[in-house]
Amino acid sequence: MEAILAGLSGWALSGSVELGEQLIRRGARIMRHAHSMRRNLVSAPPPPEWTTLTFPSGLRAVSCDRDASDLFPAWRAAFPPEHIDHYNVSDEEALTAELVPLLAGKVLGPVMPCSSLLVDAADHVIAGVIVTDRDGLPWIADVFRQPGARHAGLGAQLLRCVLADATAHGLTEIALVVSDANPARRVYEKLDFQLASTSLTVVVP
Repeated sequence: MEAILAGLSGWALSGSVELGEQLIRRGARIMRHAHSMRRNLVSAPPPPEWTTLTFPSGLRAVSCDRDASDLFPAWRAAFPPEHIDHYNVSDEEALTAELVPLLAGKVLGPVMPCSSLLVDAADHVIAGVIVTDRDGLPWIADVFRQPGARHAGLGAQLLRCVLADATAHGLTEIALVVSDANPARRVYEKLDFQLASTSLTVVVP
């Protein structure tokens, strides 16, 4: 503990909840309380009906092969200032420093074919599930949708389709990280994602 405080002051450190809580008691500032979750696609395969799911009239699922600027409006709107995972930067920085590198495979590995976007009749992106190859582990890097009651449930529905497609293409498991206060955690639990570990990321005082 003393070595961390002396040598890593001002650094962001991610570790066990116990370590994070000890550092918080010593003045550290919490950045993120997160849960790693995994879903086994072999022992608990998606139900067969997930391969034939449909969306409301006018909406269709397409490949995640579009420019970051096409995804940005829905992606940005999905994480408003009051959201636990809001990027507290300008729109330009959120696009160029967060979304563009993610889609280019520079953050969590290359985007996998099972990723999917949902577009409306005007071909505007409404929702998306971005899956990356994170050092050989299929990783759900982002799930997003336009906010509002008319789009409620679309993210979970699209995720079901992605899980079915991933299974059909031979993937055996898929993982993600979700912030503790993110209500999406309940959605993942309903879709049979199991808690793997919990971590705290803090800024060392």
